[in-house]
Amino acid sequence: MAPAAAPAPAAAPLGKSKGMGAKFTDKEKPASVRQSNICAAKSVADAVRTSLGPRGMDKMIQAADGEVTITNDGATILKQMSVIHPTARMLVELSKAQDIEAGDGTTSVVVLAGAFLEAAEKLLNMGIHPTLISDSFQRAAAQAAIVLDEMSTPVDLDNDDDLVKLASTSLNSKVVSQHSGLLAPMAVNAVKRIIDPANPNNVNLNMIKLVKKVGETVEESELIDGAIIEQKSMGHGGPSRVEKAKIGLIQFQISPPKTDIENQVIITDYTQMDRALREESQYLLNLCKQIKKAGCNVLLIQKSILRDAITEKGLHYFAKMKIMVIKDVEREDIEFYSKILGCRPIASIDHFVPESLGSADLVEEIHTSSDEAVVKVTGIPNPGQAVSILLRGSNKLVLEEADRSLHDALCVIRCLVKKRSLLPGGGAPEMEVAVQLRQLALTKQGAEQYCWKAYADALEIIPYTLAENAGLVPIETVTELRNQHANGNKDFGINVRKGAVTNIKDENVLQPLLVTASAIKQASETVRSILKIDDIVMAVR
Repeated sequence: MAPAAAPAPAAAPLGKSKGMGAKFTDKEKPASVRQSNICAAKSVADAVRTSLGPRGMDKMIQAADGEVTITNDGATILKQMSVIHPTARMLVELSKAQDIEAGDGTTSVVVLAGAFLEAAEKLLNMGIHPTLISDSFQRAAAQAAIVLDEMSTPVDLDNDDDLVKLASTSLNSKVVSQHSGLLAPMAVNAVKRIIDPANPNNVNLNMIKLVKKVGETVEESELIDGAIIEQKSMGHGGPSRVEKAKIGLIQFQISPPKTDIENQVIITDYTQMDRALREESQYLLNLCKQIKKAGCNVLLIQKSILRDAITEKGLHYFAKMKIMVIKDVEREDIEFYSKILGCRPIASIDHFVPESLGSADLVEEIHTSSDEAVVKVTGIPNPGQAVSILLRGSNKLVLEEADRSLHDALCVIRCLVKKRSLLPGGGAPEMEVAVQLRQLALTKQGAEQYCWKAYADALEIIPYTLAENAGLVPIETVTELRNQHANGNKDFGINVRKGAVTNIKDENVLQPLLVTASAIKQASETVRSILKIDDIVMAVR
């Protein structure tokens, strides 16, 4: 007997077809998207957490081409990580933003964002709406900025000792921390030299040229009282040392001009060939004579992609005229050299006049290793707002890390020029903000109270991680620190050298207000934008 036919399905109500019904009534999807976003971002934060603080570990990063980097600089680690998840990529952008704004605190900002997300996750599980959490976090972050302002102390930029202490704090967590006695004063002197009196609240770090050369050790690094040019002189019998130098910086080439269009010149006999070569020689000789006539004896030539910067024949003429030639000056360095050497970039031979030249007592080529050399310019009458640093290192890895560490120290001093206030380090500002926000939470109503408490607890991740990375018992240490701050000891922080909670200001562990304020603000903003996402839509082209 044939089975009975199945009854026809009842017609779906209008506008509630199966697909649409699933779309509109599916409450699970936004929650699971939020969950996966938080999870992805937290995993990035956990990856860099162990490298926070003076006792933090370093990461060895191997690129696809086999290039190895050893660093504990948050921005560098995240930049080289291949992060696929779009939300996790937001944390990479976050550390970049912190690097641009403050230059230091790139690990802290990511760790903070991870802690805020974890706090948000607990609140979501309690059934609090993401918009409520987001708005509460924004208000708490604004309050945190006020607390940091209140606990900061103004700093005097003329007090070099304080500035050196600050630069040392930033260097203490780096691979090259044992050289902080040399690098910290170097960073302070470099930034102080480039402060522009016309714009005293900002510093252009492009006016500090770091030249890295392998060889010697980091201790041999020096702040040059003059300029370092990262090329060697062209030699060819020309001088490699010039006293009482007149320096010209040209943006045209000492080589025969090329035609605008692709073409060929067909030469049929020797006389035509001879004539072409004679014309070329005459053209080059005229250029060289005009340069010599202006009194120039050191010539810098900008790098060109269109034709040779200088031909062999041109070098031969210059060598006879006793003019030192340095070619392939990068386009982005032109502004730096024109500022520090006091010369004007010259774009055509007609403008090559004595007034456009810079002067120096001595230009000489110094060998940094058997096959590498740099040109050192000293005795510049008016070096402008620019300075050069020659960094040395026993191998490439140490050299790269010294460069990154010195950049962080320079940025710390730049932060002080922007915002002239200091905070104690060692997790003290975060704990102070946490204690004050917890007290303020008691005055709030309903769900906002929970949000403020969760935000305050999340801030304790910084002292907790510092203690954990220093091998202390984190819960004991953080409880002791919380207790001290509750009793009004604002300057108490975690002293990793002594392994205890002490007054961190007496230990000279200081940091700029801008670093911490910017980290808390930027981390809160990123977390707010992650919380607002409730769906990921793939756009198919």
